[in-house]
Amino acid sequence: MQKNFFAGLTIVFLGVAIATPALPAGNLAKQEPIGVRVDLGSNDGDLKFVPDSLTFETGRLYKLILSNPSNAKHYFTSPGLAAKVFTRKVQIVEGGHTLAEIKGAIREVEVYPGATAEWWFVPVSTGKLHDLHCHITDEDGSTHAEKGMIGTILIE
Repeated sequence: MQKNFFAGLTIVFLGVAIATPALPAGNLAKQEPIGVRVDLGSNDGDLKFVPDSLTFETGRLYKLILSNPSNAKHYFTSPGLAAKVFTRKVQIVEGGHTLAEIKGAIREVEVYPGATAEWWFVPVSTGKLHDLHCHITDEDGSTHAEKGMIGTILIE
């Protein structure tokens, strides 16, 4: 009887070991970041994210470089992304120099004309997100998202 009990435990333990996801080893904060650049708008006035489809992998450190070549301010907003990443910091960069660092929970990043911000994060949960948008409202009352400034994010 006792022999069968231990055999059953072994199967349960193996099932748990197989079902448990592998976790990355080492200090995630000391990884070299993977740079991903996104232009917010364009210098010819197009309201779009370039690229408008982004892919990230869990457990990897990313430096999302948000550059605004346009003449208007834009938001990089994705509540889904904010919920699925650990934010290390957001940096404000000018002329290759870091002017400021913001730490803590980030929900959106506003980037002024000609400026660049860097959002450093590690994705911790997978999913396909369809909520990337810029919700700046123009004088005509419509948002940049309504005019096509939307995108998708895949976290694998």
